[in-house]
Amino acid sequence: MEFLAEYGIFLAKAVTIVIAIIAIIGAIANVGSKNKKEAEGHIEINNLSDEYKEVKDGLLEELLSEEEYKELQKEKKKEEKQAAKEEKKKLKAKKKAASDKKKASSDKNKEEQASVETEAEVEAEPEAEADAGSDLETEQEDEGNQENEDGRLFVLNFDGDVEASAVENLREEITAVIAVADKNDQVLLKLESPGGMVHSYGLAASQLSRIKDAELKLIIAVDEVAASGGYMMACVADEILAAPFAVVGSIGVVAELPNFHRLLKHNKVDYEQHTAGEYKRTLTMFAENSEAARTKFKQELEETHDLFKQFIRDNRSSLDMDKVATGEHWYGTQALELGLIDKIQTSDDFIVHQAQEKEVYEINYEVKKPFAERFSFSIQSAIQKAFQSILQKSFESRVFK
Repeated sequence: MEFLAEYGIFLAKAVTIVIAIIAIIGAIANVGSKNKKEAEGHIEINNLSDEYKEVKDGLLEELLSEEEYKELQKEKKKEEKQAAKEEKKKLKAKKKAASDKKKASSDKNKEEQASVETEAEVEAEPEAEADAGSDLETEQEDEGNQENEDGRLFVLNFDGDVEASAVENLREEITAVIAVADKNDQVLLKLESPGGMVHSYGLAASQLSRIKDAELKLIIAVDEVAASGGYMMACVADEILAAPFAVVGSIGVVAELPNFHRLLKHNKVDYEQHTAGEYKRTLTMFAENSEAARTKFKQELEETHDLFKQFIRDNRSSLDMDKVATGEHWYGTQALELGLIDKIQTSDDFIVHQAQEKEVYEINYEVKKPFAERFSFSIQSAIQKAFQSILQKSFESRVFK
Protein backbone atom coordinates (compact mmCIF):
# COMPACT_ATOMS: atom_id res chain seq x y z
CA MET A 1 0.00 0.00 0.00
CA GLU A 2 2.95 2.30 0.63
CA PHE A 3 3.98 1.75 -3.00
CA LEU A 4 0.50 2.70 -4.21
CA ALA A 5 0.56 5.85 -2.12
CA GLU A 6 3.93 6.85 -3.51
CA TYR A 7 2.72 6.06 -7.01
CA GLY A 8 -0.34 8.25 -6.47
CA ILE A 9 1.83 11.15 -5.32
CA PHE A 10 4.14 10.64 -8.30
CA LEU A 11 1.18 10.58 -10.66
CA ALA A 12 -0.20 13.81 -9.20
CA LYS A 13 3.18 15.51 -9.50
CA ALA A 14 3.69 14.30 -13.06
CA VAL A 15 0.26 15.51 -14.18
CA THR A 16 0.83 18.87 -12.47
CA ILE A 17 4.19 19.34 -14.21
CA VAL A 18 2.76 18.42 -17.60
CA ILE A 19 -0.17 20.82 -17.20
CA ALA A 20 2.16 23.60 -16.07
CA ILE A 21 4.52 23.12 -19.03
CA ILE A 22 1.64 23.00 -21.53
CA ALA A 23 0.14 26.16 -19.98
CA ILE A 24 3.47 28.00 -20.32
CA ILE A 25 3.92 26.87 -23.92
CA GLY A 26 0.33 27.86 -24.71
CA ALA A 27 0.95 31.33 -23.26
CA ILE A 28 4.08 31.72 -25.40
CA ALA A 29 2.14 30.65 -28.49
CA ASN A 30 -0.63 33.15 -27.73
CA VAL A 31 1.87 35.99 -27.32
CA GLY A 32 3.62 35.02 -30.56
CA SER A 33 0.40 34.91 -32.53
CA LYS A 34 -1.19 38.04 -31.00
CA ASN A 35 -2.63 40.48 -33.52
CA LYS A 36 -2.01 37.94 -36.31
CA LYS A 37 -4.74 36.67 -38.56
CA GLU A 38 -5.78 33.11 -37.88
CA ALA A 39 -3.96 30.66 -40.14
CA GLU A 40 -5.97 29.80 -43.22
CA GLY A 41 -5.86 26.48 -44.98
CA HIS A 42 -5.61 25.80 -48.68
CA ILE A 43 -6.13 22.89 -51.02
CA GLU A 44 -3.06 21.32 -52.58
CA ILE A 45 -3.44 19.24 -55.76
CA ASN A 46 -0.88 16.69 -56.86
CA ASN A 47 -1.21 15.06 -60.30
CA LEU A 48 -0.29 11.42 -59.64
CA SER A 49 -0.76 10.51 -63.31
CA ASP A 50 2.03 12.87 -64.31
CA GLU A 51 4.25 11.54 -61.53
CA TYR A 52 3.67 7.97 -62.69
CA LYS A 53 4.48 8.92 -66.29
CA GLU A 54 7.64 10.76 -65.24
CA VAL A 55 8.89 7.81 -63.21
CA LYS A 56 8.16 5.40 -66.04
CA ASP A 57 9.81 7.67 -68.61
CA GLY A 58 12.89 8.09 -66.40
CA LEU A 59 13.33 4.34 -66.01
CA LEU A 60 12.91 3.72 -69.72
CA GLU A 61 15.53 6.36 -70.49
CA GLU A 62 18.01 4.49 -68.28
CA LEU A 63 17.09 0.99 -69.42
CA LEU A 64 16.84 1.55 -73.20
CA SER A 65 19.58 2.49 -75.60
CA GLU A 66 19.65 6.06 -76.90
CA GLU A 67 18.23 4.99 -80.27
CA GLU A 68 15.47 2.89 -78.70
CA TYR A 69 14.50 5.71 -76.33
CA LYS A 70 14.33 8.25 -79.16
CA GLU A 71 12.16 5.90 -81.21
CA LEU A 72 9.90 5.39 -78.19
CA GLN A 73 9.55 9.15 -77.75
CA LYS A 74 8.63 9.55 -81.42
CA GLU A 75 5.90 6.92 -81.07
CA LYS A 76 4.69 8.57 -77.90
CA LYS A 77 4.40 11.99 -79.56
CA LYS A 78 2.64 10.41 -82.51
CA GLU A 79 0.08 8.74 -80.22
CA GLU A 80 -0.46 11.97 -78.27
CA LYS A 81 -0.99 13.90 -81.51
CA GLN A 82 -3.49 11.31 -82.74
CA ALA A 83 -5.31 11.36 -79.40
CA ALA A 84 -5.50 15.17 -79.54
CA LYS A 85 -6.97 15.00 -83.07
CA GLU A 86 -9.60 12.48 -81.99
CA GLU A 87 -10.49 14.58 -78.97
CA LYS A 88 -10.82 17.63 -81.21
CA LYS A 89 -13.11 15.72 -83.58
CA LYS A 90 -15.28 14.58 -80.69
CA LEU A 91 -15.56 18.11 -79.36
CA LYS A 92 -16.40 19.45 -82.82
CA ALA A 93 -19.06 16.78 -83.30
CA LYS A 94 -20.60 17.62 -79.92
CA LYS A 95 -20.71 21.32 -80.74
CA LYS A 96 -22.31 20.59 -84.13
CA ALA A 97 -24.90 18.32 -82.53
CA ALA A 98 -25.69 20.99 -79.95
CA SER A 99 -25.96 23.64 -82.69
CA ASP A 100 -28.24 21.43 -84.82
CA LYS A 101 -30.45 20.70 -81.87
CA LYS A 102 -30.64 24.38 -80.99
CA LYS A 103 -31.48 25.27 -84.62
CA ALA A 104 -34.16 22.57 -84.77
CA SER A 105 -35.64 23.85 -81.55
CA SER A 106 -35.62 27.43 -82.92
CA ASP A 107 -37.29 26.36 -86.20
CA LYS A 108 -39.93 24.51 -84.25
CA ASN A 109 -40.66 27.61 -82.17
CA LYS A 110 -41.00 29.71 -85.34
CA GLU A 111 -43.48 27.25 -86.83
CA GLU A 112 -45.50 27.28 -83.61
CA GLN A 113 -45.51 31.07 -83.56
CA ALA A 114 -46.61 31.24 -87.22
CA SER A 115 -49.54 28.93 -86.56
CA VAL A 116 -50.86 30.98 -83.66
CA GLU A 117 -54.37 32.16 -84.52
CA THR A 118 -56.00 32.88 -81.20
CA GLU A 119 -55.15 35.00 -78.22
CA ALA A 120 -54.96 31.87 -76.07
CA GLU A 121 -52.33 30.46 -78.41
CA VAL A 122 -50.40 33.73 -78.25
CA GLU A 123 -50.41 33.56 -74.45
CA ALA A 124 -49.02 30.02 -74.65
CA GLU A 125 -45.94 31.20 -76.58
CA PRO A 126 -43.89 32.14 -73.50
CA GLU A 127 -44.54 28.68 -72.12
CA ALA A 128 -43.26 27.09 -75.35
CA GLU A 129 -40.21 29.33 -75.26
CA ALA A 130 -39.61 28.38 -71.65
CA ASP A 131 -39.82 24.70 -72.61
CA ALA A 132 -37.31 25.30 -75.41
CA GLY A 133 -35.01 27.11 -73.01
CA SER A 134 -35.36 24.27 -70.55
CA ASP A 135 -34.50 21.76 -73.28
CA LEU A 136 -31.44 23.81 -74.20
CA GLU A 137 -30.28 24.00 -70.58
CA THR A 138 -30.73 20.26 -70.18
CA GLU A 139 -28.80 19.64 -73.38
CA GLN A 140 -26.00 21.94 -72.22
CA GLU A 141 -25.83 20.14 -68.88
CA ASP A 142 -25.59 16.79 -70.67
CA GLU A 143 -22.84 18.18 -72.88
CA GLY A 144 -20.95 19.35 -69.80
CA ASN A 145 -21.22 15.92 -68.24
CA GLN A 146 -19.96 14.27 -71.41
CA GLU A 147 -16.83 16.42 -71.56
CA ASN A 148 -15.14 14.06 -69.14
CA GLU A 149 -16.28 10.64 -70.33
CA ASP A 150 -13.26 8.76 -68.95
CA GLY A 151 -13.66 10.37 -65.55
CA ARG A 152 -11.01 11.28 -63.03
CA LEU A 153 -9.85 9.71 -59.79
CA PHE A 154 -9.49 11.92 -56.71
CA VAL A 155 -7.29 10.47 -53.96
CA LEU A 156 -7.77 11.48 -50.32
CA ASN A 157 -5.87 10.35 -47.21
CA PHE A 158 -7.08 9.68 -43.68
CA ASP A 159 -4.62 8.74 -40.93
CA GLY A 160 -6.81 8.26 -37.89
CA ASP A 161 -5.99 8.72 -34.22
CA VAL A 162 -8.21 8.17 -31.17
CA GLU A 163 -9.99 11.50 -31.67
CA ALA A 164 -10.20 11.17 -35.50
CA SER A 165 -8.64 14.64 -35.66
CA ALA A 166 -7.92 14.20 -39.40
CA VAL A 167 -11.64 14.72 -40.03
CA GLU A 168 -11.06 18.49 -39.95
CA ASN A 169 -8.95 18.26 -43.11
CA LEU A 170 -11.11 15.51 -44.62
CA ARG A 171 -14.26 17.65 -44.58
CA GLU A 172 -12.47 20.42 -46.52
CA GLU A 173 -11.06 17.97 -49.07
CA ILE A 174 -14.46 16.38 -49.64
CA THR A 175 -16.08 19.79 -50.10
CA ALA A 176 -13.45 20.68 -52.73
CA VAL A 177 -13.91 17.40 -54.62
CA ILE A 178 -17.71 17.64 -54.66
CA ALA A 179 -17.45 21.18 -56.02
CA VAL A 180 -15.59 20.10 -59.19
CA ALA A 181 -16.40 16.40 -59.70
CA ASP A 182 -19.04 14.97 -62.03
CA LYS A 183 -20.77 11.60 -62.11
CA ASN A 184 -17.98 10.01 -64.16
CA ASP A 185 -15.40 10.73 -61.46
CA GLN A 186 -14.42 8.47 -58.57
CA VAL A 187 -12.97 9.07 -55.12
CA LEU A 188 -10.37 6.85 -53.44
CA LEU A 189 -9.78 7.22 -49.71
CA LYS A 190 -6.56 5.71 -48.36
CA LEU A 191 -7.71 4.84 -44.87
CA GLU A 192 -5.54 3.94 -41.88
CA SER A 193 -7.14 3.84 -38.43
CA PRO A 194 -7.34 1.50 -35.42
CA GLY A 195 -10.49 3.27 -34.24
CA GLY A 196 -11.24 5.73 -31.47
CA MET A 197 -13.99 7.84 -29.95
CA VAL A 198 -17.54 7.08 -31.05
CA HIS A 199 -18.76 10.57 -31.90
CA SER A 200 -15.53 11.49 -33.71
CA TYR A 201 -15.62 8.50 -36.04
CA GLY A 202 -19.35 8.91 -36.48
CA LEU A 203 -18.65 12.38 -37.90
CA ALA A 204 -15.88 11.01 -40.14
CA ALA A 205 -18.24 8.37 -41.56
CA SER A 206 -20.88 11.06 -42.14
CA GLN A 207 -18.37 13.11 -44.12
CA LEU A 208 -17.78 10.13 -46.42
CA SER A 209 -21.53 9.79 -46.88
CA ARG A 210 -21.46 13.24 -48.51
CA ILE A 211 -19.48 11.70 -51.40
CA LYS A 212 -22.16 9.06 -51.90
CA ASP A 213 -24.91 11.69 -51.69
CA ALA A 214 -23.15 13.55 -54.51
CA GLU A 215 -23.53 10.36 -56.63
CA LEU A 216 -19.78 9.78 -56.84
CA LYS A 217 -18.33 6.29 -56.55
CA LEU A 218 -16.35 5.91 -53.33
CA ILE A 219 -13.55 3.34 -53.03
CA ILE A 220 -11.70 2.86 -49.74
CA ALA A 221 -8.28 1.18 -49.61
CA VAL A 222 -6.88 -0.26 -46.39
CA ASP A 223 -3.17 -1.01 -46.50
CA GLU A 224 -2.59 -1.64 -42.81
CA VAL A 225 -5.59 -1.25 -40.50
CA ALA A 226 -9.24 -0.19 -40.51
CA ALA A 227 -10.63 -1.47 -37.23
CA SER A 228 -13.58 -0.39 -35.10
CA GLY A 229 -14.25 3.27 -35.96
CA GLY A 230 -11.92 2.79 -38.93
CA TYR A 231 -14.17 0.05 -40.28
CA MET A 232 -17.20 2.20 -39.53
CA MET A 233 -15.76 4.65 -42.05
CA ALA A 234 -14.79 1.92 -44.53
CA CYS A 235 -18.24 0.36 -44.69
CA VAL A 236 -19.66 3.54 -46.26
CA ALA A 237 -17.70 2.82 -49.46
CA ASP A 238 -19.11 1.31 -52.66
CA GLU A 239 -16.01 -0.89 -52.74
CA ILE A 240 -13.46 -1.77 -50.05
CA LEU A 241 -9.93 -2.85 -50.99
CA ALA A 242 -7.45 -4.27 -48.50
CA ALA A 243 -3.91 -5.61 -48.49
CA PRO A 244 -3.60 -9.34 -47.68
CA PHE A 245 -2.46 -8.72 -44.10
CA ALA A 246 -4.36 -5.53 -43.39
CA VAL A 247 -6.31 -5.66 -40.10
CA VAL A 248 -10.06 -5.24 -40.63
CA GLY A 249 -13.13 -5.50 -38.42
CA SER A 250 -13.12 -5.22 -34.63
CA ILE A 251 -16.79 -4.28 -34.58
CA GLY A 252 -17.21 -3.70 -30.88
CA VAL A 253 -17.17 -1.04 -28.15
CA VAL A 254 -14.92 -0.73 -25.09
CA ALA A 255 -14.65 1.73 -22.22
CA GLU A 256 -12.14 1.57 -19.39
CA LEU A 257 -10.98 3.77 -16.52
CA PRO A 258 -8.97 3.32 -13.31
CA ASN A 259 -10.55 3.76 -9.88
CA PHE A 260 -8.56 5.34 -7.03
CA HIS A 261 -11.26 5.12 -4.38
CA ARG A 262 -9.49 2.61 -2.13
CA LEU A 263 -6.22 4.54 -2.37
CA LEU A 264 -7.97 7.76 -1.35
CA LYS A 265 -9.81 5.99 1.45
CA HIS A 266 -6.57 4.46 2.78
CA ASN A 267 -4.97 7.90 2.88
CA LYS A 268 -8.10 9.41 4.48
CA VAL A 269 -8.89 11.59 1.49
CA ASP A 270 -12.56 12.38 0.92
CA TYR A 271 -13.90 12.85 -2.60
CA GLU A 272 -17.26 14.44 -3.27
CA GLN A 273 -19.18 14.49 -6.53
CA HIS A 274 -22.55 16.17 -6.92
CA THR A 275 -24.86 15.57 -9.88
CA ALA A 276 -28.37 16.45 -10.99
CA GLY A 277 -29.98 13.57 -12.83
CA GLU A 278 -29.90 9.93 -11.81
CA TYR A 279 -27.51 8.90 -14.58
CA LYS A 280 -25.53 12.10 -15.08
CA ARG A 281 -22.49 10.13 -13.95
CA THR A 282 -22.31 6.34 -13.72
CA LEU A 283 -18.74 5.10 -13.22
CA THR A 284 -16.13 7.49 -11.81
CA MET A 285 -12.39 7.37 -11.10
CA PHE A 286 -12.46 8.56 -7.49
CA ALA A 287 -15.81 7.66 -5.91
CA GLU A 288 -16.93 4.18 -4.97
CA ASN A 289 -18.76 2.61 -7.91
CA SER A 290 -21.97 0.73 -7.29
CA GLU A 291 -23.35 -2.32 -9.11
CA ALA A 292 -26.26 -0.22 -10.34
CA ALA A 293 -23.80 2.22 -11.93
CA ARG A 294 -21.88 -0.64 -13.54
CA THR A 295 -25.11 -2.10 -14.93
CA LYS A 296 -26.15 1.24 -16.40
CA PHE A 297 -22.70 1.78 -17.91
CA LYS A 298 -22.79 -1.67 -19.49
CA GLN A 299 -26.25 -0.92 -20.89
CA GLU A 300 -24.91 2.24 -22.54
CA LEU A 301 -22.08 0.24 -24.11
CA GLU A 302 -24.55 -2.28 -25.51
CA GLU A 303 -26.73 0.49 -26.94
CA THR A 304 -23.69 2.03 -28.62
CA HIS A 305 -22.75 -1.38 -30.02
CA ASP A 306 -26.25 -1.82 -31.41
CA LEU A 307 -26.03 1.55 -33.17
CA PHE A 308 -22.64 0.59 -34.57
CA LYS A 309 -23.99 -2.71 -35.92
CA GLN A 310 -27.05 -1.04 -37.43
CA PHE A 311 -24.87 1.50 -39.23
CA ILE A 312 -22.78 -1.27 -40.78
CA ARG A 313 -25.91 -3.27 -41.63
CA ASP A 314 -27.34 -0.24 -43.45
CA ASN A 315 -24.20 0.06 -45.57
CA ARG A 316 -23.29 -3.63 -46.07
CA SER A 317 -26.52 -5.53 -45.73
CA SER A 318 -25.00 -8.83 -46.91
CA LEU A 319 -22.85 -9.24 -43.78
CA ASP A 320 -23.65 -11.89 -41.19
CA MET A 321 -23.71 -9.47 -38.26
CA ASP A 322 -23.79 -12.19 -35.60
CA LYS A 323 -20.57 -13.56 -37.03
CA VAL A 324 -18.59 -10.36 -37.62
CA ALA A 325 -19.78 -8.05 -34.80
CA THR A 326 -18.04 -9.96 -31.99
CA GLY A 327 -15.22 -7.45 -31.53
CA GLU A 328 -12.76 -9.70 -33.37
CA HIS A 329 -10.50 -8.52 -36.15
CA TRP A 330 -9.36 -10.35 -39.27
CA TYR A 331 -6.61 -10.09 -41.85
CA GLY A 332 -7.44 -9.06 -45.39
CA THR A 333 -7.79 -12.54 -46.89
CA GLN A 334 -10.04 -13.64 -44.03
CA ALA A 335 -12.06 -10.43 -44.25
CA LEU A 336 -12.68 -11.12 -47.95
CA GLU A 337 -14.21 -14.52 -47.12
CA LEU A 338 -16.46 -12.91 -44.50
CA GLY A 339 -17.59 -10.16 -46.88
CA LEU A 340 -16.04 -7.35 -44.85
CA ILE A 341 -14.10 -6.24 -47.94
CA ASP A 342 -14.59 -6.65 -51.69
CA LYS A 343 -11.11 -7.19 -53.10
CA ILE A 344 -7.51 -7.93 -52.12
CA GLN A 345 -5.49 -5.04 -53.53
CA THR A 346 -3.16 -2.34 -52.21
CA SER A 347 -3.85 1.35 -52.76
CA ASP A 348 -0.64 1.68 -54.79
CA ASP A 349 -1.67 -1.05 -57.21
CA PHE A 350 -5.11 0.49 -57.66
CA ILE A 351 -3.72 3.99 -58.30
CA VAL A 352 -1.12 2.76 -60.81
CA HIS A 353 -3.77 0.92 -62.81
CA GLN A 354 -6.09 3.94 -62.77
CA ALA A 355 -3.28 6.31 -63.80
CA GLN A 356 -2.87 4.39 -67.05
CA GLU A 357 -6.49 5.08 -68.03
CA LYS A 358 -7.42 8.43 -66.48
CA GLU A 359 -6.14 11.48 -64.68
CA VAL A 360 -5.46 10.86 -60.99
CA TYR A 361 -5.28 13.79 -58.55
CA GLU A 362 -4.28 13.65 -54.90
CA ILE A 363 -6.12 16.27 -52.83
CA ASN A 364 -4.72 17.55 -49.53
CA TYR A 365 -5.95 20.33 -47.29
CA GLU A 366 -2.96 22.04 -45.67
CA VAL A 367 -2.93 24.64 -42.90
CA LYS A 368 0.29 26.60 -42.42
CA LYS A 369 0.48 27.41 -38.73
CA PRO A 370 2.53 30.26 -37.25
CA PHE A 371 6.02 29.35 -36.01
CA ALA A 372 5.10 29.84 -32.36
CA GLU A 373 2.16 27.46 -32.70
CA ARG A 374 4.24 24.86 -34.57
CA PHE A 375 6.98 25.12 -31.95
CA SER A 376 4.59 24.70 -29.05
CA PHE A 377 2.86 21.81 -30.81
CA SER A 378 6.17 19.97 -31.26
CA ILE A 379 7.03 20.31 -27.58
CA GLN A 380 3.54 19.33 -26.50
CA SER A 381 3.71 16.23 -28.71
CA ALA A 382 7.01 15.21 -27.15
CA ILE A 383 5.63 15.67 -23.65
CA GLN A 384 2.45 13.79 -24.46
CA LYS A 385 4.41 10.84 -25.84
CA ALA A 386 6.64 10.77 -22.78
CA PHE A 387 3.71 10.74 -20.36
CA GLN A 388 1.18 8.88 -22.50
CA SER A 389 1.38 5.72 -20.42
CA ILE A 390 0.49 7.79 -17.34
CA LEU A 391 -2.26 9.93 -18.81
CA GLN A 392 -4.03 7.54 -21.18
CA LYS A 393 -6.29 6.13 -18.44
CA SER A 394 -6.72 9.33 -16.45
CA PHE A 395 -9.99 10.31 -18.13
CA GLU A 396 -13.17 8.38 -18.80
CA SER A 397 -13.64 7.74 -22.52
CA ARG A 398 -15.67 5.44 -24.67
CA VAL A 399 -13.95 4.11 -27.77
CA PHE A 400 -14.47 1.57 -30.53
CA LYS A 401 -12.26 -1.45 -30.19
